[in-house]
Parts: sequence; structure tokens; C-alpha cells
Amino acid sequence: NVLKEALYQAKNGRLHILEEISKTLDKSREDLKPHAPRSFNMSIPKELIGAVIGPGGKVIQEIQKDTGATIVIEEKDNMGKINIFSNDETSMNGAISRIKGIVAQPEIGETYTGKVKNIMPFGAFIEFMPGKDGLLHISEIKWERLENMEGVLEPGEEIMVKLIDVDKKTGKFKLSRKVLLPKPEKTDKKD
Repeated sequence: NVLKEALYQAKNGRLHILEEISKTLDKSREDLKPHAPRSFNMSIPKELIGAVIGPGGKVIQEIQKDTGATIVIEEKDNMGKINIFSNDETSMNGAISRIKGIVAQPEIGETYTGKVKNIMPFGAFIEFMPGKDGLLHISEIKWERLENMEGVLEPGEEIMVKLIDVDKKTGKFKLSRKVLLPKPEKTDKKD
């Protein structure tokens, strides 16, 4: 009887505690608090492991230094397995976005915000993704015909571009800006 009574008391005590807990927080939070330690796992194609690590580990060390996160990469099952450990949400998100930027593959038809890197007589080279440059040919800048590149774009300027093609032989990216601009209406001039 004493044992039976003790078990009932324990059960009632536990139910009382659970009831008080559910008054405060009836379900678990969907996300951790911003300053809570966390981990994240992702997989990348095997051939992109080198791009994330960089020459002599330069890229991965820079990401770790800038974000404060710890990154572990290993090849497993013909894939790159990346484990990211962080002390807070900000450094975790920073590390994830940097890695995703490196391994992201450009898609034809997608629009990107790019930065003008070089200006040449035939057009401009635009960095539209981290480490990915494409040619914005002079004929793809505006609907109007341009004679030269003087005063059209400035190095460092940010512009919206659309990836219109990838050269099958060279893998070079072809960009267009004019497809994002409204097409001017044709005016028939009759005298």
C-alpha cells in the first residue's frame, strides 16, 4: 500500500508539473533562440568540394574566420558532406550562404544582380554570382544600338542581368540586360 500510494503521488506530481509547463509553453519552438549553438548538414556534388576548400584551404579558412563557424567537409558515398557548427544563428547563416554561393549553379533564364568587373570595346564582364563572370555583349545592354561602351557602364556598378545561354564548348556565360528592359514601341515616321 505504501508503494502504491507513493506511485500515485509521483504520478499526480508529474501531471501537475506538466500542466504548469504547458501553461508557459504549450508546444516546442520552431526555431532555436538566436544565441543558441547549432549545427547544420548539407551535401554538395563531389566535384565542388575543391571549390569550397579552395587552394591550400584558403576559401574554407576565410569563411570560418569571417563567420566564426566551424566547417568540416568529407567525401562520403560519392558526395561532399558538409557539417557546419556555430555558436549562434548569425554566424551559421553567414557560413551557409557563403557555401551555397560557391556551389550554386547558374540556371539559364534566371535573373541575377551582377557587378561590372571589366569593360571592353565589345561589352562588359559581369560577376553575377560569387566567382562566376559572364559576358554582357554590347548588343545586349539596351534595345537601342550602341556604337561604343563609353559612358554606358562603370566598373563596380550593380545591374540586373539575365543568363540567356551557356556556351556548350567553353562553358562561358552569356548575359543580357535588354531583355529585362521594356521594349520600345516602333514608331512609323511618315512625312
